[in-house]
Amino acid sequence: MDVRVNPLKYIPDARLQAYFMLVLFSIWSVSFGFIASYHLGWLGYSTVTSLVVHLSVIIPMMVTNAVFVDAERTGAQWLEEWKEEQSRYGLFMNRMKTQNLSRWNI
Repeated sequence: MDVRVNPLKYIPDARLQAYFMLVLFSIWSVSFGFIASYHLGWLGYSTVTSLVVHLSVIIPMMVTNAVFVDAERTGAQWLEEWKEEQSRYGLFMNRMKTQNLSRWNI
């Protein structure tokens, strides 16, 4: 999970790289926690438990793959669209703060 060698290096914004790494770290930590508790015998064997343990490996792999593929995509506009949306939201919030408000003393 090093940004210098994984496909997240293609995202130019370091804050987004850190965010995605934190989310992926959390997903994998929970997944490995399920696996460790299962293999240490803290959970009794059942089909449902086995299904949860296997899904706790498969789902993080799918999420990680989706994040990496999206980060690798060339010409992706999602970062620019996200930045534009954030700037519009910031402008809206600043306008709301500076709007002239008058109180009515009844």
